[in-house]
Amino acid sequence: MVVLNKIYTRTGDKGDTALGNGDRVAKHDARVNAYGTTDELNAFVGTARLHASDELDARLALIQNDLFDLGADLCRPDMEKDAEAEYPPLRVTDAQTERLETEIDAMNAKLAPLRSFILPGGSALAAHLHVCRTIARRAERLATALATQDAVNPAVIRYLNRLSDWFFVAARVSNNNGESDVLWVPGANR
Repeated sequence: MVVLNKIYTRTGDKGDTALGNGDRVAKHDARVNAYGTTDELNAFVGTARLHASDELDARLALIQNDLFDLGADLCRPDMEKDAEAEYPPLRVTDAQTERLETEIDAMNAKLAPLRSFILPGGSALAAHLHVCRTIARRAERLATALATQDAVNPAVIRYLNRLSDWFFVAARVSNNNGESDVLWVPGANR
C-alpha cells in the first residue's frame, strides 16, 4: 500500500530523483524520461476519458492502471535482482498486451479497411486518442532507446507498441466507425 503523508520532500531539489530500487539518478536520465513519458500519456488518457462512452471509459481505465504498472516496471532497473527484493517488483506481463490485442481485433472488425492515411481529428474523442497514440509511440521510442543501454522488461516494449495501435483503432471507432475519419490528400495544397 502506498502512503503519501507529505507531497514535497526536497530530495530532488538538486536535479536528481530516486528509482524504485533506491538508486539516485539525474531527472533527465533515460529511465526517468521513459517512465515520465508514460505518466504524461496516462494524464492524456484521463483527458480522453472525459469524452468516452461508458464502455470505452472502462477500457481506458484499465489502460491507465496498466500504465501505472508499466511506470513501476520501468523505475526498477535491476530485473536480475527481482527474486532478492524485499517486495517483488511489479512487472508488466504479456497477458496485458494480449488483452489489448483482443480489444483491437474486436474494434477493428467494425471498420472498413483503410484506403488512405488519416489525419488526427474528427471527433473530440478521436483527436484526444490520436494524441495518446503519439505519446505512446514516444514512450516506446524512449523505452527501446533505454533498452540499448540498460535492462528493460521486453513486455513493456510489446505493451507500448500494441497500445499505440489500440489508440489508433479506438480513434477510428470514435469517428463513427471510421466514417468520419479525416483522410489525408497527398499534395492537396501545392
